[in-house]
Amino acid sequence: MTANFSSFRKKELINVSDGMKLGFVDDIIFDSESAEVRSLVVYGRPKLFGLLGRGNDITIPWSDIQMIGEDTILVKSEGIPAPRTKRKTGFLEQLFS
Repeated sequence: MTANFSSFRKKELINVSDGMKLGFVDDIIFDSESAEVRSLVVYGRPKLFGLLGRGNDITIPWSDIQMIGEDTILVKSEGIPAPRTKRKTGFLEQLFS
């Protein structure tokens, strides 16, 4: 199977160890001497629209990838931190908090 970088950017990474959605592929790290892909990178979430930087990036070693599908990439790793998600609040909760 061959794939280009733009097709990887459209695939969502899912950790099969805990079912956590990790995000979409933002970058690929490869070895320029051997032309082998070493890892996939998911950038951390921006803080305050990127003005305060962003959270920690998630780097997934190529050896942790279990399967590459049409829409998703399944990863099995115990050491991947869960990405921080926004907490959804209702209108009244926002009004009185």
